Amino acid sequence: MTINEAQQQVDGWIKTVGVRYFSELTNMAILTEEVGELARIMARTYGDQSFKKTDLDKNMAEEMADVLWVLICLANQTGVDLTEAFQKNIEKKTLRDTERHQQNKKLH
Repeated sequence: MTINEAQQQVDGWIKTVGVRYFSELTNMAILTEEVGELARIMARTYGDQSFKKTDLDKNMAEEMADVLWVLICLANQTGVDLTEAFQKNIEKKTLRDTERHQQNKKLH
């Protein structure tokens, strides 16, 4: 599935099953919540915290998909073409960081 296809699929789902998009501000709050849930799993899986019983049923892939879903909702609501935006972002990082990361002794 391409990013564009994902945007179309989310839009179709929202307009049929979901009835309508939540407001942009609500979706921004939901995105923050979903990133927090992902951060909790990451901290317990790769960090120093241990899992609580209530954390054991959480799935990192599902939380990443939740983050992506809400980000796509926000893009659709605000007219952002994520494919175009992502391509431009890669170009920006490539121009900006071409030598920076190669010269970073911490990465070698």
